[in-house]
Amino acid sequence: MKTISFKDTGFRKELENLFTRQVCPKDIEGSVREIIEDVRLNGDRAVSKYLLKFDSANIKPARFPVSDCEIRKAVGEVSSATKKAIDTAIRNVTAFSRKRIPKNWKFSPRPGVVLGEKFSPLNRIGAYIPGGTAPLISTSVHTVAIAKCAGVREIVAVTPPNKNGEVHPALLYALSKSGATEIYRLGGVYAIAALAYGTKTIQKVDKIVGPGNAYVTTAKKIVYGDVAIDMVAGPSEIMVIADKTCRPDFIAADMLSQAEHGSGLEQAVLVTDSAQLIEEVKKQLGLQSALLKRSAPVAKVLANGVFFILVKNIADSAEIANRYAPEHLEVMCSKAENIASKINAAGAIFIGQWTPEPVGDFVAGPSHVLPTAGTAKYFSGLTVEQFFRRTSILQYDRKSLLKELPHIAKFAEIEGLDAHGRSASIRGKLSVAGLP
Repeated sequence: MKTISFKDTGFRKELENLFTRQVCPKDIEGSVREIIEDVRLNGDRAVSKYLLKFDSANIKPARFPVSDCEIRKAVGEVSSATKKAIDTAIRNVTAFSRKRIPKNWKFSPRPGVVLGEKFSPLNRIGAYIPGGTAPLISTSVHTVAIAKCAGVREIVAVTPPNKNGEVHPALLYALSKSGATEIYRLGGVYAIAALAYGTKTIQKVDKIVGPGNAYVTTAKKIVYGDVAIDMVAGPSEIMVIADKTCRPDFIAADMLSQAEHGSGLEQAVLVTDSAQLIEEVKKQLGLQSALLKRSAPVAKVLANGVFFILVKNIADSAEIANRYAPEHLEVMCSKAENIASKINAAGAIFIGQWTPEPVGDFVAGPSHVLPTAGTAKYFSGLTVEQFFRRTSILQYDRKSLLKELPHIAKFAEIEGLDAHGRSASIRGKLSVAGLP
């Protein structure tokens, strides 16, 4: 744990160091590229090799897909309470997504000209569902259910199996109920490569979405261009803005919620104008972390990834938050909505002491697939719009074309594009000749 105070002479420099986070470590890029190239060239054979190497699962290509029989069996093994929680999340996420579905539109800005946009769902997408340290069942809802809401016809889910080649029953239930049309027991870099380039068993997708570890994120970055991706995101993080009116036990619990993700590279940051609150939160972090099951990764985050920023005025927290651009931002201080209104760079903003970050992870509605490591300055979280192709619509009649023809011709002349100019001017000549 580290405290950065406005009273320190190196305050600004320390903040800059904190603001700089690495999404894709350079030292792993070479090995990631090797795996991707192997899968691209050798397909199923390479996938089987990496299933055994990384997931200790000896699986032949015929068993890559999860069968309908396995899904039915899994459904029977899931408790009614778990099904109810998953169903609730699907319902809430779908309701939020429906509000954002883009609509086709047209307008006539000038006589004889009609312009607009049309939106078509992607044909085939791949959703990566992490399952290494824990099966992220909620991620299936926050990716697959949104794609289904968008009208994507083929929704492919990949998730790493256990050493017996099995996928967690609750995850299979969630994937099936969310709308996955194909489920494969694949994980890590080799799964991303299989989705991006296809194999004999797995058909290539148009876009890959979903979170993952540094290796998965690096793989998505490398295949971008051969396939679309949602974003490049790193380890999870949370920033909390709080003052002396806030409960230290709430703050500590929320900070720990991200520390337990598993990589040990997560960050939890408290911004406050109260030195006393920092000490109280530190005490609570020690007490509460001792009660958690995932003690090893939490301990690593507590040692290296927990930061306390003491500001002179709580109003300064908005500027710090915008520069840090957190994945999750909780604004718990008094006049929280006023502070939140000044935030323009965050994956998601949670306002008030009764809105802990896990409501967004699980049931609230917006996707929990969010930008990290400062990329919220230019990336946004996953939304239903990202499962659509946007196409411009342009329609001119003859009179409107002739009116703008001189301008078209001038652009073509300046840019030295004779064929462009002729494409428009040939229609003008036909019109002058009185031809239809």
